[in-house]
Amino acid sequence: MYAIIESCGKQYKVAQGDVVFFEKLDAEEGKKVTFDKVVLVSEEGKVQVGNPYVKGVKVEGKVVAHGKTKKIIVFKMKAKKNYRRKQGHRQPYTKVEITSIKTATKKTTEKAQEKVEA
Repeated sequence: MYAIIESCGKQYKVAQGDVVFFEKLDAEEGKKVTFDKVVLVSEEGKVQVGNPYVKGVKVEGKVVAHGKTKKIIVFKMKAKKNYRRKQGHRQPYTKVEITSIKTATKKTTEKAQEKVEA
């Protein structure tokens, strides 16, 4: 089972147990994060495509760490004009481990099991 979610202006393919690097998210390390903008869900060969998002589906994850990527060098130069500018950049990221993909059918089966146990 996998899902395609939208976050930070990009789309990511995620499955349970995956570790994904997102652009910086406003969440502390160890906290739970929920992504509700799910574009596509594939479960046992059945594919649900949203318009624009699939209703009733959420992807949950746990923030593992925050950090910065490897430094890149931005160098601008104009030949014969003595114009040179050197600048470095490190993009911040958030490392998230996907814990579960909750679909609408799973929610109804979980509620039915809770009622049977009670």
